[in-house]
Amino acid sequence: MNKNVINFLATIVLAAVFSIFLPWWSIMTAALVTSLFIPLKKAAVFFVPFSSIFLFWAVYCFVLSNANDFTLARKISQLLQIGGNPYLLILITGIIGGLAAGIAAIFGKQIVAFNDKA
Repeated sequence: MNKNVINFLATIVLAAVFSIFLPWWSIMTAALVTSLFIPLKKAAVFFVPFSSIFLFWAVYCFVLSNANDFTLARKISQLLQIGGNPYLLILITGIIGGLAAGIAAIFGKQIVAFNDKA
């Protein structure tokens, strides 16, 4: 399999496992660990963890919100002044999680690069 696909799947699996025991920032730990052990090149370093955590958080938020007919998501989206649209809130949540994971993966790549030079 391609390294991008392996990193994508490993990030989702680690994020799901870490999310059981750790707070929300565990997605950053998952992205950092996978970027340390499954190195990627160029823009894939950011976009593969970004897309994996975006998908993970968006699906997870959808499943949780669907259980209560999106009642809480509608109320929160009204508080955030995004028109009471729960799907837009899910999209924003996924983007925020993806950005956090992508930045953590870049940091992991920098750690690997620093160790290679030392």
